[in-house]
Amino acid sequence: MTEQISRDNGTLLLAFITGLSINGSFAVLFSSFVPFSIFPLIAFALAAWCLHQRYLNSVMPEGMPLLAAAFFLLGILLYSAIIRAEYPDIGSNFVPTILMVALIFWIGLRIKVRK
Repeated sequence: MTEQISRDNGTLLLAFITGLSINGSFAVLFSSFVPFSIFPLIAFALAAWCLHQRYLNSVMPEGMPLLAAAFFLLGILLYSAIIRAEYPDIGSNFVPTILMVALIFWIGLRIKVRK
C-alpha cells in the first residue's frame, strides 16, 4: 500500500515538473524577454518520457488522471506567474496567481476525499 502511495506522489510530481518545463520550453523558444536555455527542453523531454513510462507500466487508480492533469496545469500556471513577476513588461501575474490558488484548494479537497 505504501508503494502505491509513493508511486502516486511520484506521478503527481512528474506531472507538475512536466507542466513547469513545457511552459519554460515555450518561453525560452518564443519569448523575447526570457533568455535561451537548453535546460527546460531537456527537463521537458525527461519528465514527459518518465510520465509516459509510468502510464505504460502501471494502472492509475480512479481519480489519478484528473489529479495529474491538475498538477500539470498548476505547473504551467506557477511558471507563468514567476516569469511575469520577474519580467513585468510581459503583463500582470494576477490571473495566474488567482487560478493557482483556486486550483490548489481544489487539489487539496480531492486529495482529502481520496484518503
